[in-house]
Amino acid sequence: MAINSIDAAQLSKTFLAGARYLENQKDHINELNVFPVPDGDTGTNMTATIMSAAQAVSAIKDPDMKTLSKAISSGSLRGARGNSGVILSQLFRGFTKVIKTVDTIDAKTLAEGFEKATQTAYRAVMQPKEGTILTVAKAASDAATEAAGQTDDLLEIGQKIVDAATAALESTPDLLPVLKEAGVVDSGGSGLLEVLKGGFDYLSGKDIDITIAAEAPDEEQIEEEEEVKYEYSVSFSLRAFESFAAGVDSDLASYLNGIGTDVKLAADSKRMDISLLTNAPGKALNHAVKLGSAYNISITNVKLDGKADKSPVEKAEEAAPAQAEPEKEIGFVAVSCGDGLDSIFRELGADVVIKGGQTMNPSTDDILKAAEKVNARNVFILPNNKNIVLAASQAAELLKDKKAIVLPAKTIPQGITALVNFIPDQSVEENEERMKEELANVKTGEITYSIRDTSIDGREIKAGDYMGLTDDGIKAVNPSIRGAFMEMLGEMVTDDSSLLTIYTGADSNAGETAEIQSRIQKEYPSLEVDVQNGGQNVYYYIVSVE
Repeated sequence: MAINSIDAAQLSKTFLAGARYLENQKDHINELNVFPVPDGDTGTNMTATIMSAAQAVSAIKDPDMKTLSKAISSGSLRGARGNSGVILSQLFRGFTKVIKTVDTIDAKTLAEGFEKATQTAYRAVMQPKEGTILTVAKAASDAATEAAGQTDDLLEIGQKIVDAATAALESTPDLLPVLKEAGVVDSGGSGLLEVLKGGFDYLSGKDIDITIAAEAPDEEQIEEEEEVKYEYSVSFSLRAFESFAAGVDSDLASYLNGIGTDVKLAADSKRMDISLLTNAPGKALNHAVKLGSAYNISITNVKLDGKADKSPVEKAEEAAPAQAEPEKEIGFVAVSCGDGLDSIFRELGADVVIKGGQTMNPSTDDILKAAEKVNARNVFILPNNKNIVLAASQAAELLKDKKAIVLPAKTIPQGITALVNFIPDQSVEENEERMKEELANVKTGEITYSIRDTSIDGREIKAGDYMGLTDDGIKAVNPSIRGAFMEMLGEMVTDDSSLLTIYTGADSNAGETAEIQSRIQKEYPSLEVDVQNGGQNVYYYIVSVE
């Protein structure tokens, strides 16, 4: 059997088959993470990207090449998540630029489409690196061009494309030593290969379920109807009557855990910050004030928050016509990864905070919609994660009626530093220049754990070990969190360091945090230490050294 051309209806099904192949291998691709941390998300990001396009393609009842191309290109561009997802969307964008001008795809058009796809993807990356998805794309493009000069049979060409992409993927460890040391192939290239294999298998006559499930609503858009076990969210601070022993009072921690959940305590010698969910806020406060004077008290009814009966005054205020606020000169969108960090970004002036970070990269469309909400002529976008920078840049290109500036903040501390250094009275250009300069003055460290045995940079790492990751890679491996933290800090602190900020994660332990503080004060007495509730997942601590 030979196929010399395919029409829009066939291409639509071919694309959906590729999407299903990628989706089926999502978890395997996630596991190809070089670093053995529990945040491998390449498969998730690429699947979300292609499924955004697949939803749009499935909605077309009678496609032609023009409408199909628009669905693939626009759907993947807006749904792109993570660097690999953005590159995948750029591959589709380049390919559809060629095919949208024809009624059917023949060998020549296919080769031109692959070539344009590769060119577009390479241009989208500031510093293209071989041994990645780009290498696999280039091999597929070269194979398509060569095969199209030898035959008109698209199946024969498709087989050569898949074979070349497979060989290129297997070669990625030879191009990137870090892949070889970790014993994996490139995850982005692996995802692209699945798309190519799915499309080829469908054209070859393999029975593939190309049904695309309806898009699930965003979790944040679903109003929670689950029963709330604890009715009140309580937070307050204590100023100590006497120094807190070891930073945290164990009796208080035990008591609060007995009357509630999600208890968080962080303290230095004179101040303790406390938060919890409970049905007895009075008991929590009464027990705590035995140790000090309470202030910054906040008690929210979780069940009624936003739903409680409103007073006549509140109802009148809501009925009154809203007065449009004047448009600001400069606004901010920040990507954050924890409730505490969300609050910090808002307090520092972020107009819109997007939930994101490791394992949950926001899409280009998420960032675009956030920027559109900002009532400002110029919007600074803070990705705060190296895997979100490309999606932010893509969103900036799509934004209309206002200017978007992507500050290349690759970590949470860098994003916070940028906002701290914003001066409202200065121009967009002056602020951009200064904030970019300040990004280089902050060092970032993160404490997490290993999910598998591996070897990286000559370090033997066992599953369950705690790791300290800095801007320069893994700098600490230790069987204890405290050991990994202090080992990592030794690589970050210099004689010029003056401020250390610790953002505690959702799974960090208050007692352990206090012990770490105590060790820091002994080993680095000149260092000012500030502990903030970050609430992030995956990382027990995010650390900033300035």
